[in-house]
Amino acid sequence: MRDARCPGVENYKTPIIIDKICPNCGAEVELFSVDTEMPCENCGFVVYNDTMSCVKWCKYARNCFGDELYEKLNKLAKEDAA
Repeated sequence: MRDARCPGVENYKTPIIIDKICPNCGAEVELFSVDTEMPCENCGFVVYNDTMSCVKWCKYARNCFGDELYEKLNKLAKEDAA
């Protein structure tokens, strides 16, 4: 059973804007907390949303995020670990 107060999923239910700096050109890149990656509008370099998530460790993460988003985030987490 999912805890409605789960802090890990809140930014995915109500997405927030995250500002990142492109490591290639230094431009600011805006992405939503539900985006896993976003190309830089200035140079095209792909900037990743590296926000740590409970999807990596919580046994209830699939229930909180839903199957599709859970799989997407889990795949990204595994790629980052490689």
